[in-house]
Order: sequence, then structure tokens, then C-alpha cells
Amino acid sequence: MRTFLILLIIGTANFSAQNLLSPTNVKLDSKYIQDESSEVSWTMENAGSKFEIGKVTTDFKKLNKKDLLIKTTVKMKQSPEAWVDSTIVKISNFQPVYHSSLNSMRNMSIRFNKNKATGYYLDKKTQKKDMIDEATTSPYFDSNSYPALIRFLPLKENYTTEISIFDYNPTAKKGVIKAYIEKVEKSEYNGKKVWVVKTTDDIQDRKTESTYYIDIDSRKVLKQEINAGGRKMIME
Repeated sequence: MRTFLILLIIGTANFSAQNLLSPTNVKLDSKYIQDESSEVSWTMENAGSKFEIGKVTTDFKKLNKKDLLIKTTVKMKQSPEAWVDSTIVKISNFQPVYHSSLNSMRNMSIRFNKNKATGYYLDKKTQKKDMIDEATTSPYFDSNSYPALIRFLPLKENYTTEISIFDYNPTAKKGVIKAYIEKVEKSEYNGKKVWVVKTTDDIQDRKTESTYYIDIDSRKVLKQEINAGGRKMIME
């Protein structure tokens, strides 16, 4: 859902295509996956000035021993209605179960089965409702949950990988595509040791780069930088 909003605002580990990261082969540091709630300020930098465009709240809640709910609520300053995305994944490997996205522009609901993703996409402006019935032949993560997945991967310096993700957009690419972890470095941020993880994806033809500053000890995201079409946005 953040990706959708961004579009509006405009040792070494190398993996080959045969080792594309998916729920079938991912190894997570699951001890870091806990119930939590966090809120960050979403700001934009322009001509040397910085101004807030909204707040983002992210909630993690274990529904039971197997399922994790990831809920993201975005409150934009110029929008009276919050943008809410809810994703359910398996705790063990982030295999997607369900995804809903509700905002002033569109409603979407997708249920993920073994070889198919089904649901609907409603464009609120045109009132056009598309039924989603996408056959899938390979395992994948939900595009809305893969940013949350990154912090739980076995990160180390020079780690790179390609990630299989499913994304639905009736006017752009849809189905199983890729996200990319392009670079991981060890650094410091506000006195804490962090992994600096640079990522991109095929949703925007790799034209938007997100950089995460992840606390090495807690695996919490301390800061996210987004470079999209020459515009820089920050969440912290």
C-alpha cells in the first residue's frame, strides 16, 4: 500500500534465479517476530526543506500459533480518510493467506490459495469492479508483506537476493514478479548499530529505491528512505 501511495506522490550471499527467495526456502529469524505497534512520521524533502505528509502506524499481531496479522494505517494530511492495509501471513515463512486494502481510491481483497489468488478490485472513482482470479505456478510472498519480511531475514554484509512477490494492479504489472535486495551494509544510526538494506522491485520497474535502517539487536526498522522519481521521502 505504501508503494501505491508513492506512485501517487511522484560473507557474500548471491542467489541465482533457481534460488529465488520464496516461502518454500526462506529462513527467518523468527524470535524477532512479536506483537508490536509503531508509528512513524512520513516526510518529504524538497529544495532543501522537509515537511510532513502523513503518519504511518504498523501493527503486528499473532492471531494464533501459525498466523500473523500485519496492519498498516496511513493517515495523509490532505486526506480525511485513512488508508488501511491488512495482511495475514504464516509466521513460519510469511506464506500469504489474505490481503485487504481499503482507501478513498480503491478497495481490494485477495485470498491466496495454493495455485490461485482470488478476490476483487474496486475502483471507487469509476465504480468499476474487477474480479481477481490469477493462476500461479510458483511460490511467492504478498507484495504488501515483503517490506516487513526484510527485517527478519538472516542479514549480513554484502547479502543480496531476489524475492518472488505477487502484486495486483489492473493498470500495470500483476501476478508473480520480483523484488530485490541489492545491498546490505553495516553502519550506525543514532548511536545504534544497524543494517542498511537497499531494495527495489518490479512494481515500479526498479525505478524506486527503498533503504531500510534496521537495528541489528532488535531488528526494528529505525528509518526508511524512499527515492522515487527524484523525490526523497523519509519514514522515521
